[in-house]
Amino acid sequence: MTGPPTVLTNPPPLVVLGAGYAGLTVAEEARRRSRGTLPIVLVDRHPVHVLRTQLYEIGALARANGRVARWVVPLADLLDRSGVTLREGTVEAIDLERRTVRVDDAELAFGTLAICLGNVANYYGVPGAREHTETVYRLSGAQRLAGALRRIEAASAGLPGEQRPRVVVVGGGSTGTELAAEVATTDWSEVVGGPARPPDVFLLTGSLPFLAGFAPSLIDRARRTLVHSGVAIVPGINVTEVEPNRVHLADGTVLACDLAVWCAGLEAPAVVRDLPAPHGKGGRLVPEPTLELPGRPGVFAVGDVVEFADRESGLLVPATAQAALSEARVAARNVVARIEGRSLEPYRYRERGMLVALGVRRGAGRIGGVTLWGRPARLLKGAVEREYSRTAERGEPSGLL
Repeated sequence: MTGPPTVLTNPPPLVVLGAGYAGLTVAEEARRRSRGTLPIVLVDRHPVHVLRTQLYEIGALARANGRVARWVVPLADLLDRSGVTLREGTVEAIDLERRTVRVDDAELAFGTLAICLGNVANYYGVPGAREHTETVYRLSGAQRLAGALRRIEAASAGLPGEQRPRVVVVGGGSTGTELAAEVATTDWSEVVGGPARPPDVFLLTGSLPFLAGFAPSLIDRARRTLVHSGVAIVPGINVTEVEPNRVHLADGTVLACDLAVWCAGLEAPAVVRDLPAPHGKGGRLVPEPTLELPGRPGVFAVGDVVEFADRESGLLVPATAQAALSEARVAARNVVARIEGRSLEPYRYRERGMLVALGVRRGAGRIGGVTLWGRPARLLKGAVEREYSRTAERGEPSGLL
């Protein structure tokens, strides 16, 4: 039999860094768990929550031509209803000893802290990659890519002979795969409102396995679907240099292109890599099983910024929205437990399924032991994304992720 709920009396604030999938969920769940008695400050550079898992929809972004309401949820609307305070600004530094965060030119003190700053593109020191490629890891990057594709496709009808635009996508994970498929299957004539030639799309998967972490049957079907859609997959060869309109490969091949997109990997942002805490690959934080940083009570790391090995399988938890949301719920419960002096619970990853978009009307996935292909998989992926967007707008937890 449980007693009456603990009432928090003037607790110091929970500061949540980052309003992505992890950060927004930590803030909302901690508010619910504390019954609104815990002051919460959510810090982000932008006034919107970006639906990053949908930024691969590059054809739709190009068609929208700057209208991005479909891919964002205004934070002011959400937080007005929740009582969480939004602090708009850039996190410049985190002082774990003094328990402060520098946001632009101001210091923000915290009692408990959730670091949910996500990741940034990792260029692995490849010369020219940062300067001469586009990305889709941020809304601003996806918008630049969409604009570049519009311009290239609008001019494509004037190319000599049968020449078509060429787009090179670097990275064979889910982001690169979904983007390559979307570019290849978008009706660019409809997007630009006139004649346009479909692009030749090359997907350079590099030395890492194509769609690592997916079931072999899904990988095989995804590969065949991409090829059928006109995507040329180049496996096993890393990029060594990028120049304007030229991508150099380790075997000496040089691919001319109109556009190169970097989807080859992520790393923690510099403000996280600089922290005096255990780090894993790409500077990600390695927390305790409770998602607290070792030796730092009340400081939690959540989402893509974390390298977390599942205690049962020993495998790393994937950097997906599904994982970020499940981590965030446990972290929020542990924030309140830490303040109330109760025991913290360990995080255990339970995958609910995997879905990957393979073009405008195709996909592949596995949910609860059931494998889906083609249009049903794509429809289900879209339904999951729409359900998350609707629940986020209402400030409610997603029932599907």
